Formats: sequence, C-alpha cells, structure tokens
Amino acid sequence: MGFWSVVLFTLLACASVSISDPSDEACLTHLTQSLKDPTNSLQNWTKSNFANPCYGFTSYLPGATCNNGRIYKLSLTNLSLQGSISPYLANCTNLQSLDLSSNQITGPIPADLQSLVNLAVLNLSSNRLDGEIPPQITMCAYLNVIDLHDNFLSGQIPQQLGLLVRLSAFDVSNNKLSGPIPVSLGNRSGNLPRFNATSFLGNKGLYGYPLPPMKTKGLSVLAIVGIGLGSGFASLVLSFTGVCIWLKVTEQKLALEDGKISQLMPDY
Repeated sequence: MGFWSVVLFTLLACASVSISDPSDEACLTHLTQSLKDPTNSLQNWTKSNFANPCYGFTSYLPGATCNNGRIYKLSLTNLSLQGSISPYLANCTNLQSLDLSSNQITGPIPADLQSLVNLAVLNLSSNRLDGEIPPQITMCAYLNVIDLHDNFLSGQIPQQLGLLVRLSAFDVSNNKLSGPIPVSLGNRSGNLPRFNATSFLGNKGLYGYPLPPMKTKGLSVLAIVGIGLGSGFASLVLSFTGVCIWLKVTEQKLALEDGKISQLMPDY
C-alpha cells in the first residue's frame, strides 16, 4: 500500500468515526427541546454539534461522553434544568449511564426508556418527577443502579424490578409511593445485594420489610389491635355487670311488691 493510499484510508477512517449516528442526533435534539435551561449551561448543545457530537471518545457536548462515535454517557447533574424527560431519549441506544439528578425536571419517567437495553446507571434523583415508576424499565437488564430518591413518584413499586439480578444500588426514598415493598427487593435471597430501610424511607403509604412496622398516631398496628380487643372485652364485662345489677334491682322490687300485696289480702 502506497503512502497516499495510507493517508486516504486514515482520512476515511477518521471521517467514519466522526459521523454521528442518526439515532443519537434525534435523541439529543429532542432532549434539548423537552428541557429548559435557565442558566444556559447547555449553550454548546446546538443542532450543528448534534450532527457531529463525537470524535472517538471525545464529545463536543458538555456532560456527554462518547465511545467509538456513539453517546454512551450523559451526566447533566445540578444544572437547574427544568422541563421534562423526552421519550426520544430512548434513541440513544448505546447509552450506558444516564444522570439527570439534582435538577428541577418535572413529569413522568418515560416508559420508552426500556429501549436503552445497555443502560447500567439510571439516576433521576432530586427532581420533581411524578407519576408511577414504569415497570418497563425491567427490560434494561443490565441496570446496576436505580436512584429515584427525592421526587414525587406515586403508586406501587413494580414487582418486576426484583428481576434485575445485576441491581446493586436502589433508592426510592422520599417520594409518595404506597403499597407493599416487593419481597424480591426487600428480602433478596442468595448472593443478590440487599437493600436496607434507607432505600424506602419517606414514603408514608409504603410498608413491608425492611421498613419498621407501620404506626398510627404514635401507636403500632399491633398495639391498636390489642387496644381494640381489650376495649371490646371491657365493654362486654361492663354490659354483663349492668345486666346483673338490673336483674337484682328488679328482683328486689318484685319481692317488695309481693310483700305489700300479701299484707292487703285477708286471711282465710
């Protein structure tokens, strides 16, 4: 191979590396359209850079990391971002880590994230997200971290999340979740990492192991049941005593009246 052939081959290789994947371009375009950036932290996130965001492992976009010309990590944390999470984020199919924590993002967690089959880290904590946790994210079988604490998420924790055998960090504390903690998450068996109460605290309607027993007005459920049974027994005793006293008084009145009648009747 001659010198110019080598140069041409190198130029073609570099060009192929620098060309963006159309899916990544759509992903980044829709993400910036759904997010609001009041502090102008994403000023370099422009359409021209979306067409060519990567050069090898280097990215022209702050908060983005590339791997062989594809976006594989997005870390846009603590940027005062507002708006919502675009479902088109699922187009970044090579994404392995998504961190949008410590912002002011609202709306639901898109179920479309199930398409991120390579995703290992999902950190959406300390935002204002609402709605339910989509069970579809179980399709992201490589998930190692799910951090959703300090949001306004409601509903139950999907049972399917316990199927994520690679899951080693899980936090849904300080939300509005309710219902039982899935046994597959609260009491994991075998060599699977276990999650303690701190992963679930701050959800008033959530119950089950490893959380302590539910309390109502300072009394545990067991204590309330005990008090109910005790008060029922006491009521029964009082009712029985009242009946006995009434019968005794009635008996005495009848005896007294019988005595009066017998005095008035003549002797034969």
